[in-house]
Amino acid sequence: MAGPSYSNPMITIAETLDKHAEGWKPEVASRVEELVGEIIELADADALDILPSRAVQQEVLDVIDDA
Repeated sequence: MAGPSYSNPMITIAETLDKHAEGWKPEVASRVEELVGEIIELADADALDILPSRAVQQEVLDVIDDA
């Protein structure tokens, strides 16, 4: 029996990260995991607005591009 079908964008993001991570070098996957963890912590603390969000996005994109 298949699991529930979700349309939540966060599920899509998690699935995309998981799919891509399979092909990344371990150090790249580890760094992306670290960055995502930092973003989650900032969101939980309602502190994302204190960071230049474009800089965070660019850093994540740079890590992904280096894979």
